[in-house]
Amino acid sequence: MSLLTCIKDIWEFNRSRTLATLDDIAKQSDPTALLGWRPGPGRAHICWQLMHIGVTEELFATERLFGKTPSFSELVPRFKGGSTPDDNILKVDQIYEVLNASRQHLLEGLPQLTEADLNRIPESGLLKDRGWTFARALQIINWHEAHHQGQAHITLNLWKNRT
Repeated sequence: MSLLTCIKDIWEFNRSRTLATLDDIAKQSDPTALLGWRPGPGRAHICWQLMHIGVTEELFATERLFGKTPSFSELVPRFKGGSTPDDNILKVDQIYEVLNASRQHLLEGLPQLTEADLNRIPESGLLKDRGWTFARALQIINWHEAHHQGQAHITLNLWKNRT
């Protein structure tokens, strides 16, 4: 099994966990309120966590890995790294749309990389600025989703057990 195939399989597993969390939220009596619930003052809500996964993946799937313009230009500033979560909560269907589209864009771009590319640092852009090889970028995409899915999941559990 090639490393690219292995990474793709891991992404598929991670996304299944993210979507399972979103599926659970969709079954609640008021999913939008749940998506906007914050575990504490100034803390990120689930909507931000899930959209941050999708927007970050979109940025990697386009400009960071392949020099393309990202989709969801109106959402990128709201949910990219370093953004502050606002109180404009998206609907469950919008979150599914971004997660599915960003993943599709990533999978469409992946065949452009070969095993030989993995140890190469791109000649420009964020990856070059950080000294990241393509392999490191693919690993970060993997870690990033698991990290924020875990935050969304614990926030969901806190919401379910609030007093």
